[in-house]
Amino acid sequence: MAHLPQIKIPATYMRGGTSKGVFFHLPDLPAAAQAPGPARDALLLRVIGSPDPYGKQTDGMGGATSSTSKTVIIAKSSRPDHDVDYLFGQVSIDQPFVDWSGNCGNLTAAVGPFAISHGLIDAARIPENGIATIRIWQANIGKTIVAHVPVTQGAVQETGDFELDGVTFPAAEIQVEFMDPAADEDGGGGSMFPTGNLVDELDVPGVGRLKATLINAGIPTIFVDAAAIGYDGTELQDAINGDAKALAMFEAIRAHGALRMGLIQHLGEAAQRQHTPKVAFVAPPAGYVASSGKQVAQGDVDLLVRALSMGKLHHAMMGTAAVAIGTAAAIPGTLVNQAAGGGERRSVRFGHPSGTLRVGAEARLENGEWVVTKAIMSRSARVLMEGWVRVPGGSF
Repeated sequence: MAHLPQIKIPATYMRGGTSKGVFFHLPDLPAAAQAPGPARDALLLRVIGSPDPYGKQTDGMGGATSSTSKTVIIAKSSRPDHDVDYLFGQVSIDQPFVDWSGNCGNLTAAVGPFAISHGLIDAARIPENGIATIRIWQANIGKTIVAHVPVTQGAVQETGDFELDGVTFPAAEIQVEFMDPAADEDGGGGSMFPTGNLVDELDVPGVGRLKATLINAGIPTIFVDAAAIGYDGTELQDAINGDAKALAMFEAIRAHGALRMGLIQHLGEAAQRQHTPKVAFVAPPAGYVASSGKQVAQGDVDLLVRALSMGKLHHAMMGTAAVAIGTAAAIPGTLVNQAAGGGERRSVRFGHPSGTLRVGAEARLENGEWVVTKAIMSRSARVLMEGWVRVPGGSF
């Protein structure tokens, strides 16, 4: 029996925010994978090491968590006033599919640095020392993101003293602006609040009637009160991820919320749309010990938020969910705003399992509907490895 040799594909392994993933320049992909479809999905699954019934992704680049089972494809943009197109693929760990339904806000921070270092930005736009402004078209959701990337001696500055809870070492700060972050039809409805309500009531079997804020901003997200489902908002991963009954409850809430938001047509479709929507629970501020051992005092935060990604409690906070948190917090009446004490606010600092994060949002009421012009947060990014990934021939 003949065995095909492995194929080498240029790639860069990068951390962005509290996530990391394998980045590709579109023209570097094999021809069959340069267009969306089964060949592309099969290639990315093999690169990451999925599906893996052992849940370890040992035979691939994935790190066996939702935060580390990610892929990114970057291309020079043909859209006016944009530099690059950014396409994100969330790779399932134990199932044979790639979810293209949403963005990764954390890896967004690495897109600008990748674009600069790969020569995708006009050299005249890159200062010798200063900040390079990169306009990104987020192709999954059809939105503009602006990244402000520090440059030193004409190259991306990666080292620095900016600290981000959930990331062990400091790095250079990258400010990211999510412009007009409310999702459009591709993201699940033309309105920030797809039901038209700031608070809805979901009837979830086994849970009961549950108040929820359903919002399309950054990524479609379902917010519920922690106390209503038996939590206080200070929980860390072990309290949720080791509890099969709790995970099933959150998945049921997520499925019913997705149905109400119009993201799926029947509950069974939720299993094939793991990346979106997200489900999160909120609580008023309280002190707790973060996963690193850091003490978070009640006065350090405006509210507490815990969010699930790909069926597990996230170790920190997804960047897109942080956009949803900042947006919802800026709008009086949402469950997020209520947990933060109510009233109007332009920024919020929330507690998550790894520590705290501040996110800002500019919201205003127009013709009876809430509009958010942008959400802003700071992240960092770093190249971990660059060269080639290898996949067995015939695997895609």
